Amino acid sequence: MHIHILGICGTFMGGLALIARQLGYQVSGSDQNVYPPMSTQLEAQGIRLMEGYRAENLDGKPDLVIIGNALSRGNLEVEAVLNKGLRYVSGPQWLAEHVLQDKWVLGVAGTHGKTTTTSMLSWILEHQGFNPGFLIGGVPLNFGISARLGESSFFVVEADEYDSAFFDKRSKFVHYRPRTAILNNLEFDHADIFPDLDAIKKQFHHLVRTVPAEGLIISPENDGNINDVLAMGCWTPVLKTSVNGKASWNAELIKADGSQFKVLLDNQEQGVVEWPLTGLHNVYNALSALAAAHHVGITPPHAVAALAEFKNVKRRMEVLAKINGVTLYDDFAHHPTAIQTTLDGLRKQVGRERIIAIVEPRSNTMRLGVHTETLAKSLAAADLAVIYQPPALGWDLSLLKKYAENIEICPSLEDIIALLKQEARHGGHFVLMSNGSFGGIYQPLQQALS
Repeated sequence: MHIHILGICGTFMGGLALIARQLGYQVSGSDQNVYPPMSTQLEAQGIRLMEGYRAENLDGKPDLVIIGNALSRGNLEVEAVLNKGLRYVSGPQWLAEHVLQDKWVLGVAGTHGKTTTTSMLSWILEHQGFNPGFLIGGVPLNFGISARLGESSFFVVEADEYDSAFFDKRSKFVHYRPRTAILNNLEFDHADIFPDLDAIKKQFHHLVRTVPAEGLIISPENDGNINDVLAMGCWTPVLKTSVNGKASWNAELIKADGSQFKVLLDNQEQGVVEWPLTGLHNVYNALSALAAAHHVGITPPHAVAALAEFKNVKRRMEVLAKINGVTLYDDFAHHPTAIQTTLDGLRKQVGRERIIAIVEPRSNTMRLGVHTETLAKSLAAADLAVIYQPPALGWDLSLLKKYAENIEICPSLEDIIALLKQEARHGGHFVLMSNGSFGGIYQPLQQALS
């Protein structure tokens, strides 16, 4: 069977391609931009890649076309699929029908922390010999790949609330039907497809409706929006998590930055997590992963031991370089809350050392200017916040200065590099925060700092 994937170089669709190859299918795909590391990872598996969307890409007469949610009507290849009458499905539907059927699915949903928590949970299962399949929206450093079929009945999936395809506007996670569901948190995001927070809550409740009564839902006790979702109706046992609280799964911080904490289950200590990660968000991520692992039979002490060897995900506060007194990080920031918790964790770790946040507002929500005030205030832990104002952003970032005094707006990457070169004389921690490529700033900046 020949499967052709539109949007194959995205993390999710590229992961589907890898799994399809492991199932023995012939796989090809196209994307607007074909470049490493995804392109090399796919080509190494014998997957043919085509750059650009064209009707000719379908000349191989695939038996099935999987269409990514970034593509819409008017795209030349999408139009050709429809005109030729080819069979097509969304990525989530294909995953559900060809991979997740008969699996114990562990789904990780939430506005923040999906990729990290999915990676933690996959690693705990791997560490304990479960050999799970997984599909993750990033590259966990413990595995070096974003997806695999696995050799067991367990499959861990990052359960995204974004829509499935141009012809299926349901959230991706509605297709997955998890037995173990983590609801990490819920805030307004994806302003390009959701009109308001209530619309997102409704989709999350659709997910809750699919979890069996013999399954488990895991969520933080203090997330009001998740609690609202569960109040709409819930037919599944719910376990709560807390930090320095009283939930079933509770963490007692030993270090304020979250790098060391006790794990308690029903007030009984299960062990101490000591790791290089920081921030309360990662403590909550860990508790969710521990609770989910316990649901499939892994004892908490064994799961805690696995977390001690967890290496995080590429582009999650990844140290790129240490140059002349500057530590340069790459962080996949997409939302003000993620920015705030990441910088807060770093501040608690480094004390009074200088922190400079360099932000590219690239997510659809931030590009639409929805989070003006919250974005400005999320940068409070930084001594200086440098924000990139690209020509096509559509709103004036100088509005941020109304809410914070530590913000500098730069209209070009060259301006950012020049400013950071001056700031580097004082040393400190420079955090590049973007869920995209940040215009390729990484290498030129490192050269300038050297």
